[in-house]
Amino acid sequence: MAHEDEAPSAWVLRFCALIRPGGRALDLACGGGRHARLLRDRGHQVVALDRDQAALASLIGEPGIEPVRADLEATGWPFRPRCFDAIVVTNYLHRPLFPLLRESLAEEGVLIYETFAVGNERYGRPSNPAFLLRRDELIEAVRPLEIVAFEQGRVSRPRPAVVQRICAIRGAQPLAPGLLASIETAIV
Repeated sequence: MAHEDEAPSAWVLRFCALIRPGGRALDLACGGGRHARLLRDRGHQVVALDRDQAALASLIGEPGIEPVRADLEATGWPFRPRCFDAIVVTNYLHRPLFPLLRESLAEEGVLIYETFAVGNERYGRPSNPAFLLRRDELIEAVRPLEIVAFEQGRVSRPRPAVVQRICAIRGAQPLAPGLLASIETAIV
């Protein structure tokens, strides 16, 4: 299945209700834009960033989505001092960005992050330790943000993998009904 045809991440779907209505969101390393479209369809103004021009092509001209081509690993963070009400990152890891992600969240801004962790090498790519989170690494990476939920371990969907997932908020925000108010950890 092509990346742009994938359904939105269940983790992102679960926590996107925490984003301020009508807020500005960043879909970082957006690929074909599955989360950019989800966030736009939920009423947010979205910046969809990727280094791959071909991946961004399908987003050009989409109302409510601003495609931005940038190679963050080569050129750095293009948004300073811009703030976002939400930052969504899936299937991407570049550790030097963590401080910038924290700094770029507006007060009560939501960070939703999900990517691969050590152990994933058993299931295929990525297998390079540089692209795999160490145990509990996302917890440390997002501090001092308030952690709403955290999971790590093996998953079977959308394909077998080892992942870490976190949802964190800058400052206090009342949680939407039905969402967890404390850290939850799933270790398989």
